[in-house]
Amino acid sequence: MTANAPSQDVIIYHNPACGTSRNALAFLREAGIEPIVIEYLKTPPDRDTLATLVRDSGLTARALLREKSQAYEELQLADSPHTDEQLIELMTQHPILINRPIVVTPWGTRLCRPSESVKELLALKPGRTAT
Repeated sequence: MTANAPSQDVIIYHNPACGTSRNALAFLREAGIEPIVIEYLKTPPDRDTLATLVRDSGLTARALLREKSQAYEELQLADSPHTDEQLIELMTQHPILINRPIVVTPWGTRLCRPSESVKELLALKPGRTAT
């Protein structure tokens, strides 16, 4: 059996230390998709890319924040009045603040928490059904 070539259409912003992220990646691979894997802590998205991820996911920047991080506490983001633009800037400076995994496909962009939600995203692909 040969490995699938990476799909230029699917990207996962991934943290290999995160079980949810590993599971989402496994679901993609089980569906026959070999995504482009971006380990966002090593290669963080720039401000424009992050703003696009926020917009395309339909979430606010605050909804994309990873609350279980030391940086979140240190920056006192729990009750902060930061705008989306300010939060995006903070996430570019501190990529650990970006929640994961984020999966980008031609049929949608989604924060896949829980990891099973990647199946809902895959079901949007023409000709596919959720498994």
